[in-house]
Amino acid sequence: MSSLPYLDLQHLATPARLTVAVGDRRAWTRESLRPVDWTVPLGSAAQSELHRMAAFLRANPLATPLLSHEQFDLPACRAAVTRIKGVLDDGCGIAVLDRLDLDALSRAEASQLYWILGGYLAPRVAQKWDGTMVYDVKDTGRAFGYGVRASWTNVELFFHTDNPFGVVQPDYVSLLCLQPAEKGGMSRFCSLYMLHNRLLERYPRQLERLYRPVLFDRQAEHAPDEPKVALAPPLVFDGQRLRARLSVALVRKGYALADRQMDAELAEALDALDDVLRDESLWAEFLIERGQMQYLNNHETAHFRSEFS
Repeated sequence: MSSLPYLDLQHLATPARLTVAVGDRRAWTRESLRPVDWTVPLGSAAQSELHRMAAFLRANPLATPLLSHEQFDLPACRAAVTRIKGVLDDGCGIAVLDRLDLDALSRAEASQLYWILGGYLAPRVAQKWDGTMVYDVKDTGRAFGYGVRASWTNVELFFHTDNPFGVVQPDYVSLLCLQPAEKGGMSRFCSLYMLHNRLLERYPRQLERLYRPVLFDRQAEHAPDEPKVALAPPLVFDGQRLRARLSVALVRKGYALADRQMDAELAEALDALDDVLRDESLWAEFLIERGQMQYLNNHETAHFRSEFS
């Protein structure tokens, strides 16, 4: 691969491997998880804080990127998001904050409150190479293809982590539901620790290949003269926690884009991933509802969205 123009992230590969099954709360299955494990009520005190903040923002307009949670006194909101962080870091890796009162808020106000709440979780990062900080996930009518994000279409998004081709991945990803789909749009989730357990049990040889670098399609999220593919390991283990870059589709597209034949070991490893990820016993699923805010640990939880209309 040395002759290929690629974004080189090989330094992320480490000699460490997770070689034993994980049995704590992070390795869950459909049967072991319940909605109460991922749902955090916003609560009346936090709702009151948000309504007061919305009134303040109406009287004192400010561009969203200039708003910070540090500008406001929101103890109940801070406590709710602290609970969210605990679920993401030490629980199942999925959390739903339930919910914003969208009947009392404009779309712009809801977006700003969501932005401010996110600051309690972690620093916000750009969603795109051009610096976009917040964007709508909706069907724009564009065909899914090179340079068109699947989140701008209504196609099924198979299990993945966000930005697997990036130099630095976001620790968490979040979504505010302003309008649910009329049909479809089911959200599904999979613990990457349980995925790893199943691969270790059924496909140990193929699992080893996932700790070595592979090519990812960068989805045109780069400067025009930059490489179109990145080389990085799908799995990294630091001795305590996994950090995954998961997207079977973007790996296959990466090799096609680079006009390189995939090695047989990797082809088998991707087939193994496909096989295990289609096991419904590993899934948690729900339809996100209007006003709910969904948060994910982006290193340890894979997510899926069904086709919608």
